[in-house]
Amino acid sequence: MSTNPLLHALKARLGARRLARLRTAKRRALGLLLGNDLIALAKLHGTDKWSTHWYAQHYARHFLPLRRQRVNLLEIGVGGYNDPHAGGMSLRMWKDYFRRGRIHGLDVYDKSPLEEARIRIFRGSQNDPDCLRRVAREIGRLDIVIDDGSHINAHVITSFDTLFPLLAEGGIYVIEDTQTSYWPEYGGSSTRFDGPHTLLGRIKSLVESVNYEEIIRPGVAPSHFDQHVVRLEFCHNMAFVYKGRNGEGSTVLEGNAWPADRATRRYDDVATPKDAACTAAR
Repeated sequence: MSTNPLLHALKARLGARRLARLRTAKRRALGLLLGNDLIALAKLHGTDKWSTHWYAQHYARHFLPLRRQRVNLLEIGVGGYNDPHAGGMSLRMWKDYFRRGRIHGLDVYDKSPLEEARIRIFRGSQNDPDCLRRVAREIGRLDIVIDDGSHINAHVITSFDTLFPLLAEGGIYVIEDTQTSYWPEYGGSSTRFDGPHTLLGRIKSLVESVNYEEIIRPGVAPSHFDQHVVRLEFCHNMAFVYKGRNGEGSTVLEGNAWPADRATRRYDDVATPKDAACTAAR
């Protein structure tokens, strides 16, 4: 209980609900002033994206081109565990940052009391593909997905494999707290880093998707991930996966095979005039 007599008198006079409305109005006013500064917004709302972790600096760089757009953002994991009135700090931060966006959350617990204008929260498991597809249908166009959920490797992989194909072209999929990829307690491994059962093993395998047109495997049809993963970036305990059209074509291969007239030739045997000149000058 507060020992400040003026504050105590103000609370008694205004009542809890009105005081809560005043706090909300103050937060919204500050949010408008700080809207360009994601780190400041993270501090304002008390999210761990700039305290326990230092994610806001990376989000600011990746999300800046989308800030003024009418994005649909889904964050898995609302926070506050089983308390229906706790959590939601990140959702409010995103609301202030994406001023024209619609913000959605998904949590295994009921978080409906945290809903407000432009914030909607679904209840369900990130390990349930049917639930994820239903949420995506209700949201409509899905531009950004942020996985800050259970951090259990199998759950993260299920969410990614289900939602990335539903992400809009030009969308960004983010996975937080990727350190659990190394922790056996979460289904990870500190001895096998490329295992397909670990979340980083799954995401690192997408390097081959980005470069699928250069892989010699004639007759193998490209997957959705091959055709649509265009960029990967890893930060400390974070991974960003960009979606687009991945079809620039190979530098040499045709249909994932050597052309007939080059079947026995190596790529480095094919010298450009500049290469030939440099070789001759040695």
